[in-house]
Order: sequence, then structure tokens, then C-alpha cells
Amino acid sequence: MLPDLAAALRLQELDSRAEELRKEIAALPKHIQKIEQTLESHQRKLDADRAALAANQKDRRKHEGDIQVHEQKISKLRDQMLQAKTNEQYRAFQHEIEYCQKQIRDLEDRILDLMTESEPLEAGVKKAEAALAEERKRVEAEKQDAKSRTAQDQKDLERISATREEVAASMTKAFYANYERLRKARGGIAVSEVVEGMCSVCHIALRPGVLQELRQGSVHFCDSCKRILIHQPPQSFEDLAGENAAAAR
Repeated sequence: MLPDLAAALRLQELDSRAEELRKEIAALPKHIQKIEQTLESHQRKLDADRAALAANQKDRRKHEGDIQVHEQKISKLRDQMLQAKTNEQYRAFQHEIEYCQKQIRDLEDRILDLMTESEPLEAGVKKAEAALAEERKRVEAEKQDAKSRTAQDQKDLERISATREEVAASMTKAFYANYERLRKARGGIAVSEVVEGMCSVCHIALRPGVLQELRQGSVHFCDSCKRILIHQPPQSFEDLAGENAAAAR
């Protein structure tokens, strides 16, 4: 293989790996933002459930206080009944006592309803608190992992960049310029390996004459996608058989 072709293949490997690293570096903050937003939404839901539970408990305390007020009023009314001078006064006190007793029954019913409503709220809050604590640990762990991965990716990128400069410097200026032009025009992929007689990128079958010249180390570009074609010598009997079959077509 010509030195320029070997260098182009190595350059493509480096560029592809660098692109993977850049994508990961760009994706990690988005991933962290997403899991943080999910955590925040779960926190808001828990806050809302806590507020609902607190409101429930506040209503219960208020109703319990109202019951005490009515009970105290009944006690006073009964004392006043003993001082009634007429049947009309007695019946008036009795009617007012019955009204207070009804109010107490209504309040007790409401307290029972609130207690029934609070049971699933309390269980839900307790469960959500435990789940949120675990989720917060996971988010923090993922944030630390993302930080470490980003730092490692940056180091790998620096290493790849240094290696790339060395490889690029080993190429003829014209061939390197051609490689760069194709890389920018073809979505970052300037080189295509020949597999079973076809361009591995666009899957167009190559002419037998082109295959033969590639085997001999000539520089060729794919007629379809225009990328630099690279022919790797067969590594196994199966590879050789596939190549021979492609050449015979």
C-alpha cells in the first residue's frame, strides 16, 4: 500500500474516533441536564404531595379545634338550661345544644374522610422521599462519571490531535489537501475500504480493472461517492475467496 494511502486510512481512523469523542463530550451535558430535569420534576411532585398532606393535617386540626369549641359551648348551654325559667327557654337551649351536636357529628365525619384521604398521601410521600433520595444519589454519581469521562475524552482528543498532526505531516501536501476536501464534503468520511469488491460506504460494485489496480497499490476514487478507495490484503481464506468472487463478476 502506498504511504499516502496507509496514512489516509490511519487519518480516517483518528478522525472518526475524534468525532465520536466530540459527540460524547457534547452529549454528556445534555444527558445530565435531562436527568436533573427529571429529578426536579420528581421533587416538585413530592413537594406538591407534602403540601397536600400538610393541608389535610391542618384541616384536621382545625376541625378538632372546632369540635372543642362546640363541646365547650354545649357545656355552657347545659349549665344555662338549669337556670331556665320557662319551657320556651329550656327548649331554646335544647335546640341550640342539638345544633352544636349535629355540627360535631358533621365535623367528625369530615375528620374521618380526611384521615382516609391522608393514608395514601402519607404512604406516597414516604415512598417518594426514599425513591428521591436514591435518585439523587444516582444523579450525583452520573454527574461525577460524566465529569470524569469528559476529562478523559479531552485527553484522548489531545492525544489524537497530536498523532493526527504527525500522520498528516507524513503525507504529500496534495494528497492531504484532497483528503481534507473529501472529509469536509462527505460528512467526515474521506476513505472507504473495499469489501468484497464494493465500496464499503456507498456499496457500489467496483469494476474488475479498478480492483486489480487497487491490489497493485494504485490510487483510485469511488466513481459514485468519490471517496478514496483503500484495498486491504485478504486476512483469511474466506476473505480471499470473497475477493476472487467479486473480481470474477
